[in-house]
Amino acid sequence: MFEVLFQNVKDKISLTSDEEELAKTLFIPKKLKKKQYLLQQDDVCKYLTIVEKGVLRSYTVDDAGTEHILQLALEGHWVTDMYSFLSQEPAIYNIDAVEDSELLLITNRSLDELYEKIPKFERFFRLLGQKNILSLQRRLTGSLSFTAEDKYLQLTKNFPDLLNRVPQHMIASYLGITRETLSRIKKNLLKDH
Repeated sequence: MFEVLFQNVKDKISLTSDEEELAKTLFIPKKLKKKQYLLQQDDVCKYLTIVEKGVLRSYTVDDAGTEHILQLALEGHWVTDMYSFLSQEPAIYNIDAVEDSELLLITNRSLDELYEKIPKFERFFRLLGQKNILSLQRRLTGSLSFTAEDKYLQLTKNFPDLLNRVPQHMIASYLGITRETLSRIKKNLLKDH
């Protein structure tokens, strides 16, 4: 474990072996079985999490019982209910494992310690935050202005592996379309090729 974390980090900052060893002491390894929760709505989010292996999803459930997936997190992706994590107020999202997963968790207190002991991690998380804001803006723009087919094609281009690892009803929820629409899109794309 820790390989994905340090590869993720090396893309933005360089660490010495001593800094890597220190960072390891601040993260908590955790394994989740498929369908096991990392966070449930109304609990306080205690961790910022990176996926070392597996897939997690972050989602809400509306009053009609429909799931709305905000994020599908593969290896190297970070996931949390950021508002709850920072404010320590109840979470509005559920986070659970789509497949058996291996994670690294860090608490708010340990994150502060990481910043204090290895200041370059502040740069890492600033750059990560900027990337996440850009991704959220693109996703919001896409959800407002792209057709269902365009959304699907963008997903297949950016995350081709995801389609084989996540059930189709979850893909449809993530795209904000019905399962029937997703089936129709896939059928039409097969017909066109």
